[in-house]
Amino acid sequence: MSAISNVFQKLKAQGSGALIGYVMAGDPAPEHLPRIADALIKGGIDLLELGIPFSDPIADGPTIQAASVRALKAGTTPKKVLEMAKIIKKQHKVPIAVMTYYNPVFKMGLDEFFALSRSSGVDGVIVPDLPIEEADDLRKAATDSGIDTIFLAAPSTTNQRLTKIVQATSGFLYLVSHFGVTGAKSAVADSTISLVKRVQPLIAGRVPLAVGFGISKSEHVKSILAAGADGVIVGSAFVNIIATNQDNLGKITNELEKTAQNLKQATRK
Repeated sequence: MSAISNVFQKLKAQGSGALIGYVMAGDPAPEHLPRIADALIKGGIDLLELGIPFSDPIADGPTIQAASVRALKAGTTPKKVLEMAKIIKKQHKVPIAVMTYYNPVFKMGLDEFFALSRSSGVDGVIVPDLPIEEADDLRKAATDSGIDTIFLAAPSTTNQRLTKIVQATSGFLYLVSHFGVTGAKSAVADSTISLVKRVQPLIAGRVPLAVGFGISKSEHVKSILAAGADGVIVGSAFVNIIATNQDNLGKITNELEKTAQNLKQATRK
């Protein structure tokens, strides 16, 4: 059983959902990432998702796009992200997933990317712009390295296609909660709850279900878990804290830890 699957299993046995915390690696500077990760983990996140900055982040909203620009300007590269992941993994046992567009992986080469990821303690990889029909080589390289390949499903995904995605994904299924790009929302739409209720029976017992895009408040977490999800992914809420306090690392870490604590509390039934 993979480290990611093991976390979901343990939390389920405890009657709790998983809190997955996303940050853009290298924002506001690569050397700050270990302290940022430490704050989130102290706050209670169960899995850390690190974004690798990319110049054309088509799935991301303004908040994460801006974070990607800041990280690139600070000199962040895929190899630097993996170096920082290695430092984090030496300090914590929390599983780490990296989210990257396929271009940086292709440019580095699958073998080198996954060799570095494995040696850095990365447990899962998410590539939002790579459809399952074109992912055989990536899946093989990941499997050979003992790394989960986490695929996304969207509101428009048919049940037939969802079955194919579930067969391909490992670690968990990343369910996009709404049409459009990432970004914090004021409330969870009824359509999101309906989506979770539609998808959950189709994957029950096969792979955990984690819901992302727009989740930023405790009530969001409670609603989505109550609908049947196994975990939630929070990104923009954390990235906003970093953006607002770029020149004050102490305030960044304090706010991240407090926010993670509040959200984690909402995962406990």
